[in-house]
Amino acid sequence: MNYARLKPEIAVERLIKNLRSKGISDERVLDAFRKTPRHLFVDAALQSQAYDDNALPIGFSVTISQPYVVALMTQLLELQGGEKILEIGTGSGFQAAILAQFTRRVYTIERHRELAEVTRKKLRALNYYNITFKTGDGTKGWPQHAPFDRIIVTAGAPTVPQALSQQLAVDGRMIIPAGSRASQTLDVFDKTEQGISKRSVGNVVFVPLIGENGWQENR
Repeated sequence: MNYARLKPEIAVERLIKNLRSKGISDERVLDAFRKTPRHLFVDAALQSQAYDDNALPIGFSVTISQPYVVALMTQLLELQGGEKILEIGTGSGFQAAILAQFTRRVYTIERHRELAEVTRKKLRALNYYNITFKTGDGTKGWPQHAPFDRIIVTAGAPTVPQALSQQLAVDGRMIIPAGSRASQTLDVFDKTEQGISKRSVGNVVFVPLIGENGWQENR
C-alpha cells in the first residue's frame, strides 16, 4: 500500500496494523515505530513510500530495510533494557534509532564514511545521544567495547564472522542473515557457557556484508 497522501501519523498506524498481521506482537517494538519518523531516514524523493512495508535504496548500494524485517529482528533480540548492543551496518540509521529506545548504549559500525557521517548528523539532530559511531570493517566487530549483550547484523554474510561470535557475551544473542549473496536465512545465535546454539527464523534478502570476514567487494 502506498501512503503518499496520508499524514505520517496515519501512515505509521497503517504500517503497525500490517506488522501486527505479520506476527509482530511486542508492543514496545510497535511503539518504537510510532516514535521513529521513518520518512526522515529516506531521500526526499522516496518519502511518500516511507511507510510502505518495503526496503528502499539510500545510495552507496545499500538500502533501508523493510519495516517488517526491522521489527522482527528487534523483537527477536528480546531486549530487557540496559543491554549493550553492537550493530553491524548503520546504513540509514533507522534500525539504530529503534534500538536506542530500548537500551543504554548502541555501538554501530558503517563502512561507507560519507554515509556514516550523514547518518550520524541525522541521528544527533533527532536527539539520539546514546548511539556511538564507527567507520570501518564491521566484520571485525568492535573489540574495544566487547563483550556485547546483543549483536545485530544488517547485511547478508557468507558465514558468521568469528570475531562477532567471540565478541558476543555469555548469555548474549546475535541475529545475522547468512547464506549466498542473493538470499539468506535469518539466523539467531544464543551463547551460553556450554557453547552457541543456532536457529533459523525464515528467508530474507539483504545487501552483502562486505569486509575481511565477509564478502569481497568486487565478487
